[in-house]
Amino acid sequence: MSIRNIAIIAHVDHGKTTLVDQMFRQAGVFEAHQAVEERVMDSNPLEKERGITILAKNTAVHWGDVKINIVDTPGHADFGGEVERILRMVDGVVLLVDAAEGPMPQTRFVTRKALELGLLPLVVINKVDRPDGRPHEVHDEVLELFMDLEANDQQLDAPFLYASGRDGWASRDEGTKTESLDALFETIVEHFPEPDVDAEGPFQMLISTLDYSPYVGRIAIGKIERGRVRVGDQVVLLPLGEPGPVPDAQSEQARVMKLYTYLGLDRVDVEEAHAGDIVALAGLEGVEIGKTVVEPGHRDRLLGIAVEEPTLSVDFTVNNSPFAGRTGKFVTTRQVRERLVKELERNVALRVEDTESPDTFTVSGRGELHLTILMETMRREGYEFQVSRPRVIRKKMEDGSVQEPYEEVVVEVPSDMVGTVIEKMGPRKGEMVELKPMGDSGTTRLRFTIPARGLFGYRSEFLTDTRGEGTLYHTFSHYGPLVGNLRGRQKGVLVADREGVAVGFALFNLQERSTLFVKPGDPVYAGMIVGENVRPDDMDVNVCKEKKLTNMRTTSSDENIKLEPPRELTLELALEFIEGDELIEVTPDGMRLRKRILDANQRRKEEKRRSKEG
Repeated sequence: MSIRNIAIIAHVDHGKTTLVDQMFRQAGVFEAHQAVEERVMDSNPLEKERGITILAKNTAVHWGDVKINIVDTPGHADFGGEVERILRMVDGVVLLVDAAEGPMPQTRFVTRKALELGLLPLVVINKVDRPDGRPHEVHDEVLELFMDLEANDQQLDAPFLYASGRDGWASRDEGTKTESLDALFETIVEHFPEPDVDAEGPFQMLISTLDYSPYVGRIAIGKIERGRVRVGDQVVLLPLGEPGPVPDAQSEQARVMKLYTYLGLDRVDVEEAHAGDIVALAGLEGVEIGKTVVEPGHRDRLLGIAVEEPTLSVDFTVNNSPFAGRTGKFVTTRQVRERLVKELERNVALRVEDTESPDTFTVSGRGELHLTILMETMRREGYEFQVSRPRVIRKKMEDGSVQEPYEEVVVEVPSDMVGTVIEKMGPRKGEMVELKPMGDSGTTRLRFTIPARGLFGYRSEFLTDTRGEGTLYHTFSHYGPLVGNLRGRQKGVLVADREGVAVGFALFNLQERSTLFVKPGDPVYAGMIVGENVRPDDMDVNVCKEKKLTNMRTTSSDENIKLEPPRELTLELALEFIEGDELIEVTPDGMRLRKRILDANQRRKEEKRRSKEG
């Protein structure tokens, strides 16, 4: 059977997963009467909640006598590690671009990776039925992007299709609407080559990703580069390193207990698989992403998977608040450490390091979302821990200078809000490189380069400034010179001065001069952050204070108290909000903000000491 291995790449929310849904339907993966939920590929609960793809997934459909292996990849820059290793398994990419938005930061990122690997692109301009769609202009913008990324002549000759993934049709002609995705399937088969592999040589495969089954344990997934493999075969695992021969002493013996290929959403048991196919092997001990699996006697290693380094780090600390251990199942240093190390097995863009403190670990990733997805996953699994304010990872250059990461930021806002965005980006050292009105939509696109530090705390400010009408995307751009101190949070916080339960009477008296994070009935402890002050300084408050009762003043009058709903902070917003002397307490039942030093007197002594030191 002829094979095509492709990845679908795009900026977040440009319609990758929806398009795959339609490809399933039209390729006959689902029965005609079968009820299928939307975004069926996004199986992770966090993916469904957030409406984004986080983990790359393998699937396959048949079109005539051709098997098309499809990988649905994340569209958010923070999950670039997933994209990079997946591209090693495929021979071409379907680049999906929104007909209104055009190429965005992540479009550039994933396209650059694909072109550098020599992969052929097929461009699908999606959502052409949008009222604000501009497919002709977007076509030219994609070609400009290819030229900017130094695509070769073959890559520049990429075919263009026009489609509506939601409605399930694609056309070779911009002005023609069809009834199906036939044009897409036909172009995939015609345009992309069969895998360039050695069908007759000894077995060889690079492990590109991992899965887990409670029945067979860890599952190694990758493309067979050479030969064939059968259930029961003896194989050898080679460690990460440079390509070439590997000594016997460095290899590990293993046996293939289970062998799977993909069909639709299912892993299918097979007895044998051949070069060019994407397969999953079970029964191998010690599997890691980037290792090579080979036939015994032919220990030649493939080039490992290079992933760009993390740019952001936070400290994970064992929870030591007064409420520690109330709801969590896993609260000890050993349990937190084991879980973080386990995450490294699949999350290749993550780094975990020990620190001088035995209960603190430095975790580094590609961005705030990358790290908060890990935190949220651990929280739901029953872990308790605390995290610090994020720090950018600086790099020492060959000339001895120290540089910091810069981000490319793309903002789309109503045109009357452009001035506000430019004004706010200035103190954050953001440099505008493009200002472009978006046709007749009444919006303007702004492009900035900005130190990664400059974005801390800006997202929530941006949403307030644009009344929720603006969009902001960013991706890593380059390392550049240090820019010195940047403006931090401009407002102080309200800190509870005792343990107890928040009371409506106390909160009512505070809400005029603050934005509250708690509501009546919420338990609090001394040192816990309960709100944001309107002034720049911190303030210790008693949120447990009840009204004194007399014959004239009774509890019934509390019914007249009207409180504004407290601000609900997500993990991403909390990471942006906190300062260096604050922590986020993450527990299965939610999260709290707190001061590192809970005792108010100790905090004041520490502040005096710091001011004396400089």
